[in-house]
Amino acid sequence: MNRQIVTLLIAFVFVATHGFGQDTTKQDSMRDCPMHNQHAPGHHASVQEHGDQAMGFSHETTTHHFRVSPSGGAIEVTANRPDDKTNTDAIRSHLTHIAAMFKDGDFSAPMFIHDSISPGTTTMKLLKEKIEYKYEEIPSGARVRIEATDPVALAAIRDFLRFQISEHQTGDSLEVNSAH
Repeated sequence: MNRQIVTLLIAFVFVATHGFGQDTTKQDSMRDCPMHNQHAPGHHASVQEHGDQAMGFSHETTTHHFRVSPSGGAIEVTANRPDDKTNTDAIRSHLTHIAAMFKDGDFSAPMFIHDSISPGTTTMKLLKEKIEYKYEEIPSGARVRIEATDPVALAAIRDFLRFQISEHQTGDSLEVNSAH
């Protein structure tokens, strides 16, 4: 069997056993829980600490957004101060690196930050040839667009981004938004 057929078979088995997208029942109930942040305050602090280490800049001096869009979504990071060249340069360096890592199927950075395998990443690794990662500079920061037309890859991208929104508590919408 050629590699592409094996990859598709593995993706099919994964989707068949785990479903098309993430079961959001638990995620929804946790998001709706008014005491969710009190359940695991140490976990969020750990995510922030590991994130600062992995990224090379502080979450306190930068703003993160994870966008869910019809074509997939995006990771956006900006310096809180427009004149903060040090953080802007660090953000751009980090997201350039992230785009290249993800394109190669390397999701070790989110695994380190979250101390677990993020939803969607296994499928994103398997279908890496069907996913496009586009690095873009934006004022005071950068963005990585993550896009696909394949429905399985698209579902995996959205699962990944929704997990990031919840874990980083960015307040971004979990719904698909065509404005991004």
